[in-house]
Amino acid sequence: MDSDFWHKRWQNNELGWHEGDVNGLLAAHFDDWASAGGQRVFLPLCGKTRDIAWLLSAGHRVAGIELSRAAVEQLFAELGVEPVISRHGDLEHFQAEGIDIFAGDLFELSAQALGPLDVVYDRAALVALPDGMRDRYSAYLMELTGRAPQFLLCFEYDQREMDGPPFSVTGDEVRRHYGEHYDVQLIASREVDGGLKGICAATEIAWSLQSPD
Repeated sequence: MDSDFWHKRWQNNELGWHEGDVNGLLAAHFDDWASAGGQRVFLPLCGKTRDIAWLLSAGHRVAGIELSRAAVEQLFAELGVEPVISRHGDLEHFQAEGIDIFAGDLFELSAQALGPLDVVYDRAALVALPDGMRDRYSAYLMELTGRAPQFLLCFEYDQREMDGPPFSVTGDEVRRHYGEHYDVQLIASREVDGGLKGICAATEIAWSLQSPD
């Protein structure tokens, strides 16, 4: 799976993964988990998720990166916000009050460009990547964010019934990627209403990744 796959999905409006409303697990549990208001929250591979509007309305600041420029343009249009656009190397930086979104390759984003942050909200990144890319992604994310705490959402389902994305990522795999550096705890889970993409039964799980220090 390469960048052309995602660019074509956005160009063709094939957005079966996009939720039209805020994620229920985020709305129910994030603020209790974060324990403090006004967090700067980083969303890798953020798309145009409605979760960003919810986080902003809850008083948080948002940073994110998304491969598709079209997705970033749609995000700001739906927020009703006109961004200031600048360049950071190969990335474009869309900035407005309380929000910074980079358009381009996640692996081109540096910690210096991203700036200080409090937590990571990974709703759509780990599960979007095939097995062979998840090791590289998780290692880079920890380096990029200084091992900031993560509110991580994953799906578990029988991949013989449906191939991803989103892919099935089990708790054992989460611990394999992150368990050496984080205390990994289950926050909550819920059955996906109507099945994942209407094809197969699936469970959505929220994980807490906190430094043991």
